[in-house]
Amino acid sequence: MTEESTKENLGAPKSPTPVTMEKNPKREVVVTTGPLVSEVQLMAATGGAELSCYRCIIPFAVVVFITGIVVTAVAYSFNSHGSIISIFGLVLLSSGLFLLASSALCWKVRQRNKKVKRRESQTALVVNQRCLFA
Repeated sequence: MTEESTKENLGAPKSPTPVTMEKNPKREVVVTTGPLVSEVQLMAATGGAELSCYRCIIPFAVVVFITGIVVTAVAYSFNSHGSIISIFGLVLLSSGLFLLASSALCWKVRQRNKKVKRRESQTALVVNQRCLFA
């Protein structure tokens, strides 16, 4: 199998490789090329995990949320309203809530898409079954 047919099978991009130019201390221009990665190659490398970001966000969001609770509690236990630590705690708290909410939203959208795909495939099966028995 040739290299070109392998690239076509993996979905390699058709455009030329990107080129970056840098100047080194001797005032010479160094040209560095880097490969482009297509979505197919990314899915092959990650095993399709790029579509499950909501599962990765949840643990990080929980840690940030708990840290925000602790920092805010410590700040307000010393009556330091408006200090840097209380603002930092509130920022962590709100960031954790935002990450949890976005993760829940992504999960709901993903579930809805799965339901639509199931319904479409079931409709196709019923139509095929009717054609067979008609």
